[in-house]
Amino acid sequence: MPYTVHQAKTHFSRLLKEAEAGKEVIVLRGSKPVAKIVAVDSTFSRASLAGAYAKDVHWDDDAFDPMSDEELIQSGLGYLVDIPLVPQPATRPGEDDLPR
Repeated sequence: MPYTVHQAKTHFSRLLKEAEAGKEVIVLRGSKPVAKIVAVDSTFSRASLAGAYAKDVHWDDDAFDPMSDEELIQSGLGYLVDIPLVPQPATRPGEDDLPR
């Protein structure tokens, strides 16, 4: 059944109930249909949506291997080449001169 925008705003809860009951609700602006309210398929879920793309995602076995220095430079990440992976412990002034 068609409703005007004003009627749809005023009776939105009722329109949702109609859609849930399987009816197709049309919203008109003037005499022009601009929207349709229909019930959502009950089998829809986020898990099924994510699973729909699972077959399209591929990667090589080495995709998560560390990059070589040359690959880092080619990828624009050359600034990472000379950074130590583990920071050196900080020393206090004069500590280097003490015997061990």
